[in-house]
Amino acid sequence: MKRILTPLLFFVAWLGLSSFQPDDSVANLVADWQRAKEFTQEYLEAMPEDGLDYKPTPEIRSFKEQMLHLANGNFNFSSAASGKENPYKGKNLEKMEEFNTKGAVTKVVLESYDFAIAALSGTSDADMNANIKLFGRDMSRGVAYAKAFEHQTHHRGQATIYIRMKGIKPPNEKLF
Repeated sequence: MKRILTPLLFFVAWLGLSSFQPDDSVANLVADWQRAKEFTQEYLEAMPEDGLDYKPTPEIRSFKEQMLHLANGNFNFSSAASGKENPYKGKNLEKMEEFNTKGAVTKVVLESYDFAIAALSGTSDADMNANIKLFGRDMSRGVAYAKAFEHQTHHRGQATIYIRMKGIKPPNEKLF
């Protein structure tokens, strides 16, 4: 009896755990990107205009450069993953003079999220498994979008310390 129960219990436990797989459908990923856009907008709103060029130390990016780098990543990753033309192809947003005000930075960062969301929305669940090249590496389209999401999360997270060091409480976590 013990020989039957032990494997049966492991099977039931495995079956239960396998039902907790995250739903990585395009619809859920689009919702995650929309939430990330709103969260990033809160970060942009939290930093005053005079904090755009703030750097906690001289050798790192300013707050503005972090946000523009994040936007460049959204455009570049999403363009590579979707095949859609990047409106800023070949341009480094961090170096462009037109992005020197809070309004201009906010506009292009939110535009980058809209580009990512539109590119992702135009992808079917089945197409997420297609193989693509991202920065010279072979991966699925789904992995490319996951890397894009990881990149923007990383740089928004780095911006937290900039806001705190300016004496401002950063936005609360937006998990849902």
